[in-house]
Amino acid sequence: MEKLILFLSIALTLGLLACQNGQQPDNFQQQAVELAHKYIITDGHIYVPYRLRQQYLNDPAKIDDVSRRTEGGDFDYERAKAGGLDAPFMSIYVPSMYQRLGGAKRIADTLINMVVELATTHPDKFALAFSPNDIRRHFEKGIISLPMGMENGAPIEESLDNVAYFHQRGIRYITLTHGKDNQICDSSYDTTRTHNGLSPFGERVVQEMNRVGIMVDISHVSDSAFYDVMKITRAPVIASHSSLRYFTPGFERNMNDDMLLALRDNGGVIMINFGSSFIDSTFQRKSEEMRAHLTQWMQEHKLGMGDPETRAYMQEYREKHLQFPTVEDVANHIDRVVQLIGIDHVGFGSDFDGVGPTLPQGLEDVSCYPNLIRVLLERGYSEADIEKICYKNLFRVWEAVEAVAAQQQSQDAG
Repeated sequence: MEKLILFLSIALTLGLLACQNGQQPDNFQQQAVELAHKYIITDGHIYVPYRLRQQYLNDPAKIDDVSRRTEGGDFDYERAKAGGLDAPFMSIYVPSMYQRLGGAKRIADTLINMVVELATTHPDKFALAFSPNDIRRHFEKGIISLPMGMENGAPIEESLDNVAYFHQRGIRYITLTHGKDNQICDSSYDTTRTHNGLSPFGERVVQEMNRVGIMVDISHVSDSAFYDVMKITRAPVIASHSSLRYFTPGFERNMNDDMLLALRDNGGVIMINFGSSFIDSTFQRKSEEMRAHLTQWMQEHKLGMGDPETRAYMQEYREKHLQFPTVEDVANHIDRVVQLIGIDHVGFGSDFDGVGPTLPQGLEDVSCYPNLIRVLLERGYSEADIEKICYKNLFRVWEAVEAVAAQQQSQDAG
């Protein structure tokens, strides 16, 4: 996230197209809307807690009320209901800087408290969820579930006891690291390769996550760390918000074909990230060029981001040089997973509120899941396939993780 700040500011200034759910309906679109509300939709990664925390730090009086329609951000109750989103994993995101500054556990607790408060304040709209069965019960009542996943294992600090602590607090997956190597493993975004994979402590963390029943999330980890996890874990793993390196050559943050095959053999699931840089290598390259060019242009003209001349120039540059991918491009990633390792290993992991306004046309916020379902239907996916992608694949992994934990705890007690 830290690496995208400048570009996100640029894109925010420019603005994007709204989700076009008001387009003339056809049979596939109507069916997609029906399925989005018939089946539970889970999303592996949505940044609402960190978005609200940053707003609170900037101005406590201007924090978004996501229980109603909001002007900013990608998620709120009304848009989630419109899109059929039933179980967004709230990302308890702890930036890498807290590994250096300290206080990672405190930040995680603060964000968890915000999710708890959201559910407590609006019990008719939101409820905490600690298991697939919780989500099923809430779905029957029309309530949006708020399961939680912790992005970055830094809050575990140096104590294995904190794994069980965070499970007790409601964390159901942990992304082992984020933008920098930490005490657990190496990051795909870092070049230091501190441990050349998992650290010895990280190996014990994975084992402890298996024991207490927390899903291991391999998004953000280096390739070597991924393969170390595959050797150690006794339970299936997830990639909560990753896409495919097949479409973004050289981008280690995404998964390559060999990793997908290993994920299949492990029984895991990849949840596709919607961020345009994750979807399309051309957009990734053009956005890097845009960031560099506009930084230099502002320096040469002694202008800032807020100046009218800058906004006008950015708009002109974007229209000429930056083309956002589409919902069809996101569907290509799902197609590739299904073709390579099967329908049982893919889901949605949008990264809404985390990638800012770098979202594809047709997937600009949480009201847009029917647009993606529509494309899948057009491509021949059955209703049973859609159901698996929406929630069944993740629930299968989650319940397998619970079963492994129950078995191990029983053996330990015996």
